[in-house]
Amino acid sequence: MDYKKLIAEKVKEIVSMDLEILERLIEIPPKPEMGDFALPCFQFAKIMRKAPNMIAEELSKNIKIEGVEKVENLGPYLNFFVDKGTYSKSAIENILSENEKYGSSALGEGKNVTVEFSSPNIAKPFHVGHLFSTAIGNSLYRIFDFEGYNCIRINHLGDWGTQFGKLICAYKKWVNEEDLEKEPIKELLRIYVKFHEEAEKDPSLEDEGREYFKKLEDGEKEEVELWTKFRNLSLKEFKKVYDELGVEFDSYKGESFYSDKMDAIIEEMNKKGLLVESNGAKVVMLDEYNMPPCIIQKADGASIYATRDIAAAEYRKKTYDFYKSIYVVGAEQKLHFKQFFKTLELAGHEWAKSCVHVAFGTVKFADRKLSTRKGEVIFLEDLLNKAVLKAKEVIDEKNPNLENKDEVAKKVGIGSIIFTYLKNSREKDIVFNWSEMLSFDGETGPYVQYTYARAKSILRKFEEASSEIDYSKLNSEEEFELVKKLQGFNEAILNAIDKLEPFIVTRYVIDVAKAFNKFYNSCNIINTEDIGLKNARMMLVKASSIVIKNALNLLGINTVEKM
Repeated sequence: MDYKKLIAEKVKEIVSMDLEILERLIEIPPKPEMGDFALPCFQFAKIMRKAPNMIAEELSKNIKIEGVEKVENLGPYLNFFVDKGTYSKSAIENILSENEKYGSSALGEGKNVTVEFSSPNIAKPFHVGHLFSTAIGNSLYRIFDFEGYNCIRINHLGDWGTQFGKLICAYKKWVNEEDLEKEPIKELLRIYVKFHEEAEKDPSLEDEGREYFKKLEDGEKEEVELWTKFRNLSLKEFKKVYDELGVEFDSYKGESFYSDKMDAIIEEMNKKGLLVESNGAKVVMLDEYNMPPCIIQKADGASIYATRDIAAAEYRKKTYDFYKSIYVVGAEQKLHFKQFFKTLELAGHEWAKSCVHVAFGTVKFADRKLSTRKGEVIFLEDLLNKAVLKAKEVIDEKNPNLENKDEVAKKVGIGSIIFTYLKNSREKDIVFNWSEMLSFDGETGPYVQYTYARAKSILRKFEEASSEIDYSKLNSEEEFELVKKLQGFNEAILNAIDKLEPFIVTRYVIDVAKAFNKFYNSCNIINTEDIGLKNARMMLVKASSIVIKNALNLLGINTVEKM
């Protein structure tokens, strides 16, 4: 039973307002004693030509809704108190019938959404910073997909630019082929770092690197073969990490794919009269939008990030005809995306307004700073392995006889890392704290996973419910608050889509876990003598496990049946 819709329909009979607007106005009060739903009446004042308080009082006397025990006004608010039994029966049975589809909808049917995320640089480590984009992008993909959108996952690899000329130069001078075979990314990083160390002593190396990149751009056989080797070795290593995380992509088209499309972009900008010369470079002036110029072609004739991004955007629109194009890229690139989107718009592409930059913060460790050029990086693979080992230590301490300990440690360890990245607003920086991340208490991944395992443990001790299920007896505060929390799953997902914030789902599942544990600690579930109440409570446990699993799946986190 959709109470918001029922309330909106009844109010519409008295107030002449769009049904969807009315539904959006309905809130969940901050305290249970204020009702289960509330409707602020401020927006009705102009229509009804009365003060909001008087409108609330009038509506409270004239609205009768099936399943709602009473309607009261409190100042300008209209408060609705539902019949707990009816509400609980409707909510729980809906969850049980929809199961793994609970919370989903056909909202995005027929709409394509491209999500660009992860996008590491070829021949460089897949480090802890890359997981921020990967975790957010993967979760957004799952959330949009769950609501019926057709999502295309794009890994826009950093596989072009002068750094590859430098790497070719470094490869020819210092590579150890045996180490390259064993640990390709670490060896490529070693020679990349060495290049910069040696270039500080001998600046002519920089010119040599640029010459090699020019050869690569010109399609010289040896340079292209080396670049292809670097790309293939890197992808092989990256995919190991993606497999651990359960992440997949529909496209690995990186910057190199658009290298032969640059001239067409420059020509397009020229034809539309957008390009002006500035210190030898060709730029689009954006002064009137309070932005510096968007460089399209450098003074030496080379293209730049913006040129490739414009080419990629036009290719994606033509290929996928997207409804929305999402770029999950760090907050330090905000200006770049503003310039790039505005340039697209000035070029006459109305769909530029459907492009959105999903920014995120930085990853920090209390004891170190990260720098690829200096080799100061933490490989993501090492971080994941460390998380699994630490999770196993915690499990050994808490439950040494647990079956499938290694599998559980892997799911808990990797889940704890992903949860940490998605726990707060994406633009907030992350500071790693191992003891906090792997705690089974508090707002952590292991806490939510343990709550799920606890629910499954209860269900294993329970024989299938008989037909005697009395939902009207789920009337304690803890039971009803949990039911209401479960009912709010779809609303949390839609809010996450609206704000492009996976953390809304993370906070939601934390709240569900807290509500479940309050219920578990307050209510006798298995040993309840009243069979109708016992069965109703068991169905509530089952519904809770479904919602927790579905929510964690949207975050890209696996559940465990036992912990």
